[in-house]
This record gives sequence, C-alpha cells and structure tokens, in this order.
Amino acid sequence: MFLAADRVSYTYNRRTGVEPVNAVCDVSVRIQRGSLTGLIGPNGCGKTTLLKLLAGVLAPDSGLVALDGRDLAGMSRRTVARRVAVVPQETHPAFEYSVIEMALMGRHPHLGPFQLEGPDDLAIAYEALAATGTAQLAERSYMTLSGGEKQRVVIASALTQTPEVLLLDEPTASLDLGFQIEIGLLLRRLNQERSATMVMATHDLNLAASLCDTLVLMRNGRVLASGNTREVLTSAMVRQLYDVEADVRVHELAGHLTVVPLGRIG
Repeated sequence: MFLAADRVSYTYNRRTGVEPVNAVCDVSVRIQRGSLTGLIGPNGCGKTTLLKLLAGVLAPDSGLVALDGRDLAGMSRRTVARRVAVVPQETHPAFEYSVIEMALMGRHPHLGPFQLEGPDDLAIAYEALAATGTAQLAERSYMTLSGGEKQRVVIASALTQTPEVLLLDEPTASLDLGFQIEIGLLLRRLNQERSATMVMATHDLNLAASLCDTLVLMRNGRVLASGNTREVLTSAMVRQLYDVEADVRVHELAGHLTVVPLGRIG
C-alpha cells in the first residue's frame, strides 16, 4: 500500500480546557499509487483533519500514517514536503506575489538554507504553470486573478514541489459551474497523464462520482464505507451520510454516476 492511515485518531482542544473535539476516530484508509480517491461526508465529519494527518501536518494521537511503509512521524517535514503536496481550500498570501513567485514557492522543500531558486527551479515552475494552463499569467499579480485562475495557480505551486501525492481540500469550493468543470478536467488529466496520486476532500458528490475511482465516506469522524466509487456511492449511503433521500444512477450521456437530491429525511 502506497499511503496508509492505520487506526488513526485525533482530538482538538486536548490541553486548552475547552470541550475536546474528537475529529477523527480510529480511521484506517489505504491509498493506492496512481489512484484518485475522494473523501466525502457532511460538514465536520473529519475530512480536512484526515487530509492533514495524511500530509503529516498533524500527528495522530494514536495510530500511524505511513508512506511506502515508512511512518511519517519518523520523517522530517522537509522530506515529507518533497513527496506530499497540499492544495488548501483557500490561499491568502501575505504579500502581493506574482503568479510565477507563487509557483516557485513549491520549490522551497528542495532548497537548502538561504539557497535561492535557480534556472532548473524556474523551469519546473513554468512547466507546472503550463500543465495547469496558467503560463500566460506568470507575470500577473496573483491577487488580480479570478477564483478559478487562483485555484489553478495553487495547484501549479503544488506540482512545482514535484510530489508523489497531491492532497486537495475542496478544490472547487466557491467556484462557478464553468470553473468547477475546468478544475475537474485538470485533475483528471494530471491523474491520467502524470499518474499523480490524489486524495480529494469534497462536498460535491457529482464531482467525486465523475473523477474518483475510489471513495472514503465519513461521518462523525469515522469511516462508514470505502471502496470502488460505483459500489459505495449508493442512495442508501447518501441517506446514511446526509439524512437525505437521493436518486443515484449512471447517467447515460455522462457515463458516470450522478446524484440528484430529493429531499431531507424527516
């Protein structure tokens, strides 16, 4: 197994005197190399926390996360960052960076102390911008871009890390339908052409159904089901996850599962 979490748990507010939050409870997941895995479930179910555990950003209270059989806890942050890249829900840089400067940030794990980016790093950054269709924006200020353009640049920055794993937290959140389709097509192409291993947390069930070969379904910090998308994404499971009745079937024209909500239960 390429990337695996084995019975991991994580609790917030452990030492602050505030009511503790058991965000992830005894969760095990297996991510195959080259797969595109979707994490789905209601708000607060633990998707983002699980992504952070898989990235090594958080250390589990119990259990372990391993990459190629090696516990992330025994690896330096720099080593992990060379192999695992994260695309957050939102990116708000502190300064007015250009697009190429944003992309070059992905090279930081590969640089030594006080080392500046060289021609090879610049070439990798431009290649990543080209792969995401943003090379023509290289000299633009990042803050002047549209939401869809910003998201593609952030993905380019992650690709500039030359990672083996790409972890994405709600990559299409707050984007209009056109940009949602655009980001979805980009992720599929990167997965297929670069054999990029991806784990994507999303609320968009139709996006997950169209892109992901594997799903992990979470509620209340636990995994309810995982496996092949067509096997686990069912009307019964949508009901269990969201308390919503939904029609789930393969769309003849789209060629993949579609989910049509019909109404709340109760």
